[in-house]
Amino acid sequence: MRKIVWLILAAIIMFVLTACANSAEDDSKQEHQDKEETKIEKEGKGEATETSDENVYPLTGEPADGLVDHRILSVMVNNHSDARPQTGLSKADIVYEVLAEGPITRFLALFHSEIPEVVGPVRSARPYYFKLASGYDALYVYHGAAAFINEMVKDSGIDFADGALHDNDGKLFKRSTDRKAPHNSYLLTSGLDALLEKKGYDSSKEVEPLPFADKPAFDGQSAQQVRVAYDELETVSYTYDPESGQYKRSSDGEPTIEKETNERVAVDNVFIVKTEHQVVDDAGRREIDLKSGGEGYLVQQGQMIEVEWKNKGGRILPFKDGEAVSFVPGKTWVNIVPDQPGIVTAE
Repeated sequence: MRKIVWLILAAIIMFVLTACANSAEDDSKQEHQDKEETKIEKEGKGEATETSDENVYPLTGEPADGLVDHRILSVMVNNHSDARPQTGLSKADIVYEVLAEGPITRFLALFHSEIPEVVGPVRSARPYYFKLASGYDALYVYHGAAAFINEMVKDSGIDFADGALHDNDGKLFKRSTDRKAPHNSYLLTSGLDALLEKKGYDSSKEVEPLPFADKPAFDGQSAQQVRVAYDELETVSYTYDPESGQYKRSSDGEPTIEKETNERVAVDNVFIVKTEHQVVDDAGRREIDLKSGGEGYLVQQGQMIEVEWKNKGGRILPFKDGEAVSFVPGKTWVNIVPDQPGIVTAE
């Protein structure tokens, strides 16, 4: 008799638990449906919709409309005077500017929140650039390099695309007719999916986000105008626009603009890193210390604070008093300058 009673009680308990689970599942489905209907309704009215932490671009800290697990694209962009103005730079989430040869700098542009149709002019590889790209597990795109540097790229394990192998194929690279080589090679991003599939590279990656905060955590000196001198012949300046809260970039006294649109390049964070540079050959190629850490400056929202830079997992990040310093949401330019002279001034 007791056995029968226990069986009946067990059946009742299982029935109640199943009913509760089904009810919770129905409630969850209804909640999801309600959210989707609300989102559609708001979008129809042109209203902003809520964005979860999963829908924030990891390199800008800004809201995203959909998933953000696609691959970061990094491109070597030419900054010779004959290569200006460039195409696609205003769309980059992060741009690293580093000396490449002599007094001439070159860009490593990282694209994630926006992928322009065309990027360039694309230029040759250097070891410290692909090491920076590796810190973001990005696809590294360049056009040609010395044989030993090509071997270094291959041996590093980074996923890459060398434009010299696709020169003017019209699918991944093209050469413009209004400029002369090596200042006229452009990446066509519409060809990247086919490249990734052909080479067996991942098209999606989980990207660790950078630290972001709405306001600077520290007070610094006024920085309405910031000037960075790589050399007497190579200077960069950023002018603060209080209305937008961004800095407008100039190179050698000329505004940095998009070639096709004349749009001025404007950024939310300027991170200046001072480190040791050594010229290692007659071509003026360099070795640059990206590991040891050292003096730096973070410029945002009209002020500049002195920081220490550290290499964390291949990423160059700002620290103060041993704690990581956050970027403000938006685009970031990183100027890596020699410790000598490495002149940085703010007004």
